[in-house]
Amino acid sequence: MRILAIETSCDETAVALLSGEGDVLMVHENAIASQAAEHAKYGGVVPEVAARRHVDALFPLLEAAGVPRDGKGIDAIAVTAGPGLVPALRIGVEAAKTLSYLWKKPLVPVNHLEGHLYSVWLEQQVPAFPALALLVSGGHTELILMRGHGEYELLGKTRDDAAGEAFDKGAKLLGLEYPGGPNVSKLAQKGNPHAIEFPRPMLESGDLDFSFSGLKTAVAVYVREHPEARREDVCASLEEAVADILVQKTMTAVQQTQPASVILCGGVSANRVLRERLAESVAQIDGITFHIPDLAYTGDNAAMIAAAGYFRFRSGQTVNPLLLAADPNMKLAERV
Repeated sequence: MRILAIETSCDETAVALLSGEGDVLMVHENAIASQAAEHAKYGGVVPEVAARRHVDALFPLLEAAGVPRDGKGIDAIAVTAGPGLVPALRIGVEAAKTLSYLWKKPLVPVNHLEGHLYSVWLEQQVPAFPALALLVSGGHTELILMRGHGEYELLGKTRDDAAGEAFDKGAKLLGLEYPGGPNVSKLAQKGNPHAIEFPRPMLESGDLDFSFSGLKTAVAVYVREHPEARREDVCASLEEAVADILVQKTMTAVQQTQPASVILCGGVSANRVLRERLAESVAQIDGITFHIPDLAYTGDNAAMIAAAGYFRFRSGQTVNPLLLAADPNMKLAERV
């Protein structure tokens, strides 16, 4: 079975070709056109600019990936339908609908967050169910229990800002370029993670929710009151605080749900400290495996959308291409 996938939820235009047999997946093409340099001059993503760049990049990417113009050899088309920036989402959705209609190929809408979950299915060892996933990115921080393919339960989420936003805000306060997260992580390697005792919001809340707005404020206040502070120490201390919160909440969820495996995914899963700390914590518990995507699949990409689309297509979850609409607020899971 061969899947073509398109991803345009934010500022990365991405196309992938993936084949699957059973639970074994193989990525044949994974092409990405990044807009990071263009949005850097604005200090963040401008939705209308992102949409225009998707228009410019999408069909050249399809050609570069070797996608046949007649769709020959493709069994289905998967596309990110939401959540995301609606002007950007619409470019990918409308392109996928057009190709589906012209080629007479089934169309599979995919939730962007579900794509991140399935990024670990692109690795050699796949998770066993039930799987507990910490999905952490610039716009989302959630704990999700996967009971099976397409079976999700929301255990906890941020009540305000996402963890990635805390990194981005910290980077902006320190004068670092966009995207902020990777630059914070780079400077943090040269800093002292215990130099500044930033707060760990909601660690004692008694639930699995998160909050990062207070942490963002604490960093802003500290930088304003301590202009002499080393940027490296601020970055390292911020990274330590975020990792503490995420790891402790995840391990509490592990104790409560007793999963067979733990998944770390999303753009912030590229953070070295978080990867190492969570891996070490999970390794202390017998019978649980830890899964994390290759760095190439941590950010927005179409291979993960293809993986999620593959399992949805196997279960018959296709839509009429004339009826699909981009949904910027698409939900993946609800609390039980």
